[in-house]
Amino acid sequence: MAGNHDHLTQADVDDALRELRHWKYQGGLVTVYKTPTAAEALALIAAIGEIAEHQNHHPDLEWRYNRVHLRYLSHDAGGKVTQRDITAAASVSEAAAALGATAQPERYPEP
Repeated sequence: MAGNHDHLTQADVDDALRELRHWKYQGGLVTVYKTPTAAEALALIAAIGEIAEHQNHHPDLEWRYNRVHLRYLSHDAGGKVTQRDITAAASVSEAAAALGATAQPERYPEP
């Protein structure tokens, strides 16, 4: 597997997605998390913000009432997926599970 800032091959991304069951590849690592209320979606966004600041790696994020749409890719690696994206997505999955959010990667809009 490539270094932290080197982009991964599609095979590497596919391997990582076997562990990241709540994510899919669509030009980056993408998912949607659903929470029971808008307030809980904001709590998830706050947790994602803390992860982003700690890891110094920030996702594209969109909030729609009780759903949070996320996309990770590394702009400094030509918009490709890197190990940082894999690590960040795994951290977000843990935080979402702890907050009781439900993953709905199939709801991420197709391009």
